[in-house]
Amino acid sequence: MSLLAHASSRARLAVPSRARLAALGRAELTLLLRNRTALFGALFVPVLMVEAVRTSLRTADLGDTGTSITEIAVTGAVAMALLMGVYSNLVAAFVTRRESLVLKRLRTGEPTDPEILTGIALPAAVLALAQCALLTTGGVTLLSLSAPARPELLLAGVLLGTVLLAALAAVTSVVTRTTESAQLTALPLVMLSAVGSGLFVPLSALPDRIASFCELLPLTGSVSLLRAGWTGGATAGDLTDALLPTLAWIVVSVFAVQRWFRWEPRR
Repeated sequence: MSLLAHASSRARLAVPSRARLAALGRAELTLLLRNRTALFGALFVPVLMVEAVRTSLRTADLGDTGTSITEIAVTGAVAMALLMGVYSNLVAAFVTRRESLVLKRLRTGEPTDPEILTGIALPAAVLALAQCALLTTGGVTLLSLSAPARPELLLAGVLLGTVLLAALAAVTSVVTRTTESAQLTALPLVMLSAVGSGLFVPLSALPDRIASFCELLPLTGSVSLLRAGWTGGATAGDLTDALLPTLAWIVVSVFAVQRWFRWEPRR
């Protein structure tokens, strides 16, 4: 934790906000790169899942879902990169920094609370965004996917998903007592999203009642935007249905962080 302690001492200086974020981000990035387990989960698990999903769905009948098996696999891998690289990693990072009193020390310096949380989240978010870019490029160049029909929707899905999952990671850290239990408390959202948010099974292939429930899950809107970015053809109503729940979850999550986030260990 000496790196973040050093970042804390530097952050006490009256420097611009951008410099404070850079100092915190560099320290957090160094710690993230030293965590081989987190790096493996963020970088390799989504890649491995592409071929696993393509194999498991090889004989599936997608009917009129308007997408292909490869598109489903790559879209799901992009969303999984966000879940593993942003959400799971940040739950552990927030808890570890809290329990080692790093968050408490940082608050005695110059950075504001949003700057501290953003600085800690920034490296994981950048790593996940880079992974998403590589998956998208690999899908086009190696798996013979057509280029995204609406890349702006693909980008919007990735960015909104990153913001949402970073906020949800901070919320999940509230109920996570130790670093060792972080993977357990993060698991429910990861599993629920993988099964119900359309990562590997389009919602249009589910029964209506189940699909209506799944549309309200946190990551469903981002996944819908990712898929619309690949296939195109999304109507204004489709985009509204994807954006509104996502924005609502972001607002609720940010409020929860402001209200309940813990900056020091429980006594």
